[in-house]
Amino acid sequence: MSEEVIARGSILGKLVPARYVLAIMGSIGMAIVYGLKVNLSVAMVAMVNHTAIHLMQEKPLDHHTISNLTSSASEEVEVCSPPGGATNVTAKVEDGPFSWSEPLQGTLLSCYFWGYLVSQIPLAHVAENFSAKWVMLFSVAINVVCTLLTPILTSAHYGGLILMRVLEGVGGGASFPAMHVMIASWAPPTERMVMSTIIYVGTSAGTALSILLAGVLSANWGWESVFYVMGALSCIWMLLWIILVQDNPNKQSFISAEERHMITSSLGTETKVEHHPKVPWGKVFTSVPFWAILIAHTCSNFGWYMFLIEIPFYMKQVLKFNVASNAALSALPYFPMIIFSILLGKILDTLQAKGKISTTIARKTATSICTVIPAICLLVLCYIGCRHYEAVSVMSVGIVAMGAMFSGFLSNHIDIAPNFAGTLVALTNTAATLPGIVVPLFVGFVTHGNQNIGAWRIIFGVTIVLFVLEFLAFVIFGSGAEQSWNRSDDQKDADVKDEKTPLKDVNAQQKP
Repeated sequence: MSEEVIARGSILGKLVPARYVLAIMGSIGMAIVYGLKVNLSVAMVAMVNHTAIHLMQEKPLDHHTISNLTSSASEEVEVCSPPGGATNVTAKVEDGPFSWSEPLQGTLLSCYFWGYLVSQIPLAHVAENFSAKWVMLFSVAINVVCTLLTPILTSAHYGGLILMRVLEGVGGGASFPAMHVMIASWAPPTERMVMSTIIYVGTSAGTALSILLAGVLSANWGWESVFYVMGALSCIWMLLWIILVQDNPNKQSFISAEERHMITSSLGTETKVEHHPKVPWGKVFTSVPFWAILIAHTCSNFGWYMFLIEIPFYMKQVLKFNVASNAALSALPYFPMIIFSILLGKILDTLQAKGKISTTIARKTATSICTVIPAICLLVLCYIGCRHYEAVSVMSVGIVAMGAMFSGFLSNHIDIAPNFAGTLVALTNTAATLPGIVVPLFVGFVTHGNQNIGAWRIIFGVTIVLFVLEFLAFVIFGSGAEQSWNRSDDQKDADVKDEKTPLKDVNAQQKP
C-alpha cells in the first residue's frame, strides 16, 4: 500500500469514522436482505386470485367435521367491515393470476427458511476463518439474482418460486453470522450496543420500505414490478461494499491511525491472529448463557415472524384493508422502531460506559422490553375487535417495542464469546429459523376456511405464551460476561505473559 493511499485513507477516516461506515453499509445490506425476504408477503396479496380460492373452499368444507366447528365459531365472533363502512369501495378485493390455497401460500412463504436453516453454520465457519466481508456480499448477491428471476419462474410454475425462495434463504442465512463476525472485529466494547443496533435495525428499515414499496408497486404496476424494481436497486450496494468495507481495521485503508489504534487496542487485536481458534463445541452446548440466548432467539422469532409475515394477512382477512392501505399501515411502525432501537442502544451503551449498569443488566433490560410489551399488545389485540385504527395502533406499539431485541439477546453472542460470535449466532439463528417455517404453516392451518378474529385469537395466544417463556429464560439465565471458553490456551498464555511484563519495560515501550 503506497504512502499516498494511506494518507488519503487517513484523511477520509478522520472525516467519517470507518467503523460507522461499516455500520451504515452493514445496515443497508441487512435492509436489502430483509426487504427482499419480506416483499413476497405483500406481493402475494396481489398475486393470489382470492375469488377463485373462496369458491374452491366452499365445496370441501361440507365434507369435513371441522366445517361445523368453523361455521358455529364464525357465528359467535365479530366479523369486521372494511374501514369507512360497507360503502368503502377501495376495499374491493384485488384478484391476481394464481389460485394458491392458504396451505400452499404458507409453504411459499416458509420455504425461504428451508435454505436459511441449512446455510448458517457452514457459512459462519467461512466468515470466521476466511472473510466475513465476502460472505456478506454473497448473501446480498444471491438474493438480488433470485429476486430478479422470480417473476419469470413463478409464471412458469410455483415450483420455480419455491426454488428462488430457497436459494434466497441460503443467502439470507449468511447475513447474521457475517455481520456478527464483523461487529466483533470492529466495535469497541463501549460502542458495541449502538453499532449492533445501527446494523441490525436495517432489518426493520428494509422491512418497512419493502412493505411500503411493494404495496405501491403491486397496486400500480403489477406484482412483477415488485421483484424487478427492488432487485435492480439493490445492485448499487454491492459495488460500494466491495470498495468501502474490509474485514477488520488492520486491513482498512480508509481509516485514520487514531481510530485503528483505538479499536484494535480496545479489542486486543493490534497484531494479526495467525489461526482462528477451534470452536469448543462441548463447552458451547453446556453453557447456560448460550442456551438462554438460544431460547430467547427462538421464541422471539416466532413473535417477530408473526408481525413480519402474517400481520399483512391479518389486516387483509380480518380488518378488511385493501392492498395499498394494508402496505402503508403495515410499514408504519418500522420507522419509529428504527429511532427507538438506536436511542435505546445509545442509552444503554452510555450507562454501561459510566459504570451505572453492567452488560448483563443492559441485555436483560432490552430483552424484557422486547418481550413484555409485545405480549401485552397481542393480548389487547385479541379483544379489541373491529376497531380498525385502534388495532393498528396496538400492533404498532408491539412492533416498535420489539426493536429492543437488537440491544438485547440478539447481540449477546458477541459479549459471551467474541471469537465465536459468528458460529454462536448461526447456532441460535438456525434454531430460531424453525418459527419462520412453522408460523406461515400454523397460520394457514388455523385460518383455513376460518378467516376471522376467533382464529387469530388462537394464533396470538400461542405467541403470547412464547414471549413469556423468552422473558423468563433470558432474565433468569442470561449473562453479558465473557465466558472462559472464548479464549484458546494460546490466548490465555499470551494474556498471562502480558500481565507479568515488568512495569519498567512497559514504560520503556511507551517512550518515543
